[in-house]
Amino acid sequence: MIVAREKRKNNIAEYVLYMWQIEDTLRAFKFDINLLEERLLVEFKQPPQIMDEIRNWYTNLILAMHEEGITKTGHLQFVQGVTDEMFELHKRLINEVKAEDYIAVYNTAKGNIEAFKVKLQKPGANEIELCFYALYGLLLLRLKKKDVSEETKKAMETFSNLLALLSDYYKKIEEGKAEF
Repeated sequence: MIVAREKRKNNIAEYVLYMWQIEDTLRAFKFDINLLEERLLVEFKQPPQIMDEIRNWYTNLILAMHEEGITKTGHLQFVQGVTDEMFELHKRLINEVKAEDYIAVYNTAKGNIEAFKVKLQKPGANEIELCFYALYGLLLLRLKKKDVSEETKKAMETFSNLLALLSDYYKKIEEGKAEF
């Protein structure tokens, strides 16, 4: 909850990846809030009032995942909404605003995105979702201490750069410092 709040405020792409990790964590704990509290939340070492807020936050996420039918796979609607907003902004930056800095970063990533789309075989996924899938996959590989090829690292860097710049634009809009 605390980390999610900070990531949401400072870097929307990191927030999305963090929330995907939280969703998978809840699945791994079989949506058992008591087990989650016993094995994970206890490590947070926060005052009782904050711990109650954290527990309630996780409980609400569990309820939402059940209500939305995403106990096996999928993402919470509000998280998917953020990725959809990011994709819309991505399209506007390329097609309407013609943001040169963004287009340059996008063009660097575009071939890698197309190659990843073929490998992933998710025909309905948009370019921004594909970047998220790729970076989340990299995160999981690193957590499992798996080797990652240099080619893959370079491709992931292009995705990361694209999402970082897109996040900057997103933040400027949210803060009222830009309009597109």
